[in-house]
Parts: sequence; structure tokens; C-alpha cells
Amino acid sequence: MKGALKVLNHSLKKTSATILPRTQLKQAIDIVREEWFKVASSRNCAGHLVRNYVNWFTSYSPVLLEFIINMTDAAGNTVLHYAISHGNFDVVSTIIDTGLCNVNLTNDAGYSSIMLVSLAEIKNDAEMKIIKRLFQCGDVNLQAQKHGQTTLMLAVSHGKTEVVKLLLECGADLNMQDEDGSTALMCAAEHGLQEIVNILLSCPECDVLIADNDGSTALSIAMEAGHKEIGIALYAKQHILSRENSPFNLSKTKRSRSANTVMPSTLSYSHLSLKKSQSLQPREYATLSSMLKTRTP
Repeated sequence: MKGALKVLNHSLKKTSATILPRTQLKQAIDIVREEWFKVASSRNCAGHLVRNYVNWFTSYSPVLLEFIINMTDAAGNTVLHYAISHGNFDVVSTIIDTGLCNVNLTNDAGYSSIMLVSLAEIKNDAEMKIIKRLFQCGDVNLQAQKHGQTTLMLAVSHGKTEVVKLLLECGADLNMQDEDGSTALMCAAEHGLQEIVNILLSCPECDVLIADNDGSTALSIAMEAGHKEIGIALYAKQHILSRENSPFNLSKTKRSRSANTVMPSTLSYSHLSLKKSQSLQPREYATLSSMLKTRTP
């Protein structure tokens, strides 16, 4: 291993006067990769062990450390991909601390390490703080290469409420669409995730009128899935936006803003009245009319 590190470090020096044979360099890379992944990508790897390796690599040069930290295996995964998927946040923290890890690297399946947070089991606030640092190191709006999903969409699809909150805090764009035109809000509406729907609707920039490639909105998706409470909350948001944008209310924006930004879960729906002109299809109009009639204020 020491010999392989010396060869690799030598090849990374731009001022190197000699060019190493390709076979020798490849052999050195293979040796280092095998050792690094054997140790750092295991499910129960101890953080202090990875720190020892990081210090060892740094003793040669920061350039060598950066090269190894961002090494990928046959599936395109980095050690960070594995650490996150295993929920080994001690190792995640150690790798982030180097300041040299490219967290936006995607594996062969098209996912960055950040996107895998939605698969991890987060046990405490300390791990949430590490995840926040991770999000701040990369692009939280990066889309998966195959289906165009964002980290926010993946977190929503797995019901990770706290991760959703953290992503929004770190600048996640909740109106982005995947290859099917779906948004995070549509996903939450389809799966009946009321709390996440409320969180997304509380964001001023949330656009409830976005339609997917089939022409469906979050509202129509919620109704088709039978999630009445979510459908009512979505309609309430749409109703509020239409009132805010009306000529009569533009002059009263400042006075009414605090009332208009109430979370949908705390709204009284008894004041709502349906108008067919409010971007509703006939089926949507009929269904929501029935909802509002049977809804207890």
C-alpha cells in the first residue's frame, strides 16, 4: 500500500519530470482503491479509522487525498455514497471535514451521494447537523440523470419530513419537475403525506398550479388518490393565491399578508366557495364541491 501511495502521489505532481508507465500507475490505483473501499465503505466502519487513513493520505499531499476521497468503484459509487446509504454519519462527517469531497458526483445509476440521504435512517439531531453540512457542500437541486428526480422529490417519496424541512432551508427548489413533469408537491399529494403537503404549501414560492406531462396538478392527483383533506388544503392555497392576485386585493397586500400565510392545516374551510373559472376541470369541480359540503369547519 505504501508503495502504491508513493507511485500515485508521484504521478499526481504536475512538476513530475518523469512519466510513469501506464501499467504501473493502474496497478497502484487499483491497490489504493481496493484498500480504501475495503475499509471506508463497510457498513460498520469506525469514523476514527477513516480519520487515520485521511491523515495518512494527507501526509503525502492534499492532492493525493482529494484523488482518493473522490475515487469510485465499478458502480460509480464513492465512499461517501456508501457511508450515507449505511447511515454511517461519523464517516460522512470525516469525509466532509476534508473539504475535498465532490458531493455532486453521481454513480452509474445517476444518483449523487446527497440524494441517498432519503434512504438513510437518521437517529438524532447530531446526524441531522451532519446532513445539513452535507447539503451545504453540494447542489441540492441536482437532478438524477435517468429520471430527473431531485433530492427533495426523493425525500418526499420516502416520507422523510425532517429532511424535507432541511432541504427547503438549504435552498431546495420545490417547483422543479422530473422527466414526467411531477413535482415534490404532486408526490406528497399522491401518497397522502399531509404533513409534508402542509410544509410545502407554507412556502410562499409553492406553485400549486403546475401541471405534469399528463396535464394533472397536485390537486387533481390528490383527488384521484382519494386524499380529501389534502385536496381541500391544495384548493385553499389556490383560493388564497387567486384572492391575492385580484385587483381588489392588490391594494391590501400588506394588511392581509399575515392572514394569507396561515398554514393550510389551520385554515377554516367554511368560507371557501368554488368557482368553475378557478382552473378546475368539471370532475375536479364536482368532487371539491362535495368535499366542501361534507367538510366540518
